[in-house]
Amino acid sequence: MIINMDHLNVIPFDNISMGSEDDPNTALHLQHHQPHNLDFDFDYPNNNNDDDLLEPTSLSDPNLDPYEGMEFDSEQSARIFYNSYARRVGFSTRVSVYQRSRRDGSIICRQIVCSREGFRREGNENRSKRQRTVTRVGCKAQMTVKKQSSGKWAVTKLVEDHNHELVPPDKVHSLRSHRHVSGSARSLIDTLQAAGMGPSGVMSVLIRESGGINNVGFTKVDCQNYMSTSRQRTLGPGGQAVFDYLKQMQAEDPGFFYAVQGDFENSTGNVFWADANARMNYSFFGDTITFDTTYRTNRYRVPFAPFTGWNHHGQPLLFGCALLLNESESSFVWLFETWLAAMSGRCPISITTDQDRIIRAAVSQAFPGTRLRFCKWNVFREAQEKLSHEYHSHPTFEPEFHRCINMAESIDEFESCWESLLQRFDLSDNEWLQSMYNARQQWVPVYLQDTFFGEMSILQGSDSINSYFDGYINASTNIHNLIKQYEKAMAIRHEKEVKADYDTLNSPPVLKTPSPMEKQAANLYTRRIFMKFQEELVETLAYLATVVDDIGSAITYQVAKFGEDHKVHHVRFNAFEKRASCSCQMFEFSGIICRHILAVFRVKNVLTLPSNYILKRWTRNAKSGIVLDEHTLGLPCNTQESLAARSENLRQEAIKYVEEGAESEHIYNVAMDALHEAIRKVAAAKMCGSAPVQTTVVNGSQQLLSCSLVSYLCKDLFLLGLHRIIVLNLKM
Repeated sequence: MIINMDHLNVIPFDNISMGSEDDPNTALHLQHHQPHNLDFDFDYPNNNNDDDLLEPTSLSDPNLDPYEGMEFDSEQSARIFYNSYARRVGFSTRVSVYQRSRRDGSIICRQIVCSREGFRREGNENRSKRQRTVTRVGCKAQMTVKKQSSGKWAVTKLVEDHNHELVPPDKVHSLRSHRHVSGSARSLIDTLQAAGMGPSGVMSVLIRESGGINNVGFTKVDCQNYMSTSRQRTLGPGGQAVFDYLKQMQAEDPGFFYAVQGDFENSTGNVFWADANARMNYSFFGDTITFDTTYRTNRYRVPFAPFTGWNHHGQPLLFGCALLLNESESSFVWLFETWLAAMSGRCPISITTDQDRIIRAAVSQAFPGTRLRFCKWNVFREAQEKLSHEYHSHPTFEPEFHRCINMAESIDEFESCWESLLQRFDLSDNEWLQSMYNARQQWVPVYLQDTFFGEMSILQGSDSINSYFDGYINASTNIHNLIKQYEKAMAIRHEKEVKADYDTLNSPPVLKTPSPMEKQAANLYTRRIFMKFQEELVETLAYLATVVDDIGSAITYQVAKFGEDHKVHHVRFNAFEKRASCSCQMFEFSGIICRHILAVFRVKNVLTLPSNYILKRWTRNAKSGIVLDEHTLGLPCNTQESLAARSENLRQEAIKYVEEGAESEHIYNVAMDALHEAIRKVAAAKMCGSAPVQTTVVNGSQQLLSCSLVSYLCKDLFLLGLHRIIVLNLKM
């Protein structure tokens, strides 16, 4: 596919223009300056699609008050922070006047005010049949931010005093800018509404599940508004462009898969798609996946949810995407089952996603044998809301809370630290902390060490799962721009992988020890993975391994860093099988052997890595290998994957010979002759011809019915022939 990079760009936040608003019932009003046909009608209960930009995120520090000179990375960050501060103090916010640059028209100054700033305009009494409550009382409280030459936004004016009473903490959830139907609440509402429950019943369930009306986060009116618009939620006019794109991609690429749940013609159904590369990559790296639900927590204009993973360089990898207009449990089950069908029915070892119980139930149903982990970033984000009083009253609480979660090296250490934290801050009766403790095995790292998640360290811990499309798709991306940004991200991610492949093959790492094991690893692993292994290997020089139990076939060692005898790990080593297991479980979690086992190997003179400690998914040959099996021999199969696999294998083989073929003019000429010979063989293979492939469309996905055995043999034998021709000629 040809991508015109000149026409791909993100809608910048500054394209969203806002002015002052005098509607007394609107505490926050943002206007999007876009063509009229670019609406994406995914309505929220307050009928204000941009309240999402004031949703508290990790950008806000609940312990910090604003001050003049305070800097932010963006205007949006400043607004998020001020609204978070307003929630703590007890008032609502809205954006007010702004100033644009004469040079390029971008916003360079913004005033964020108390929602009770100003006064109602005179002469508006006849516009409404009912008398409206006076909410504007001329409050002067505000924060003005201005863009600096450095690109940062700085607070240039701050007024903290209000001329009205502030709202107490138990009622602040009723204020306009703090009312938000969260992703988990939307899922529950959709599920209950599908079961026939009305607004009153739904609200009763929400109150009970949240532990009180103060914890729901929105009002009954908001719930009614959400339910009344849920049946009309569509992708809008831009939805047709998405479906046209999916049809076009499938016509161009027989390995492209898409499916629709609901009304295809009216763009009201949930949508899933995955291209041939995504499906092929899953066959290599599908051991752990992430279902990215950032759109729910940050309330994106487009309900875009990708499935991602990690490639052999530790780079983000895409396994498919979804647009979700309905968030009921049945919709998530449909999505997971559809995704699994596209991935040939092979479940991953582990999945990381939102802690929402609707998603948890769907994961359990669709992936019964898969280990579920909650995104730790989402947990910490929710903690800022649920424990806002502790965060504000006790400056040391947040770092101690994070240290308890991230730094515990054993279950006993975590349990002791958790109990101490609850007692020290008098939180033993906190319902949210109790619920998270009950679910600790699904988000606290020390309980997850025995399962593969493909991360370089436990501290990485999915702090943010929004990685693959970070910088390309965000809260301001509309449905029309989605596909362009999707393709741009795909192209740039592919370029990064190709560069990492090239660097691995052509930039040998500097060895730091004379160890044969280090040299072996340098030749096996990709560059980034080797650097991590090298770090572990070098660290063994400071570790001592002492025998503590030598009974039976396995020996138990106590391994500790010199001078740190209080931090001990235990390694069981079977000399006959050359197998070892460590209490840190780093290999089980990341697939990279730990320094503690390597210290024991050094003591036992194990000079090279045993094969069982080399995960192919981390090696430079993770995606190599041409296999002639029943799939490539034309038996009933899904040839989408084999087509993509052949393309990927050819790319991998070509990269290997680029550097070799350019070593000298003679070798270059030999390599070129070999390629010309390969081209002639390709032409000959094509002349053999293949019988027309008959396909049928099933729910938007082409499935193979019959194919020619001769065609597949010609293509695969060509790849083998190409490999042998180039190798033999280069050795002459």
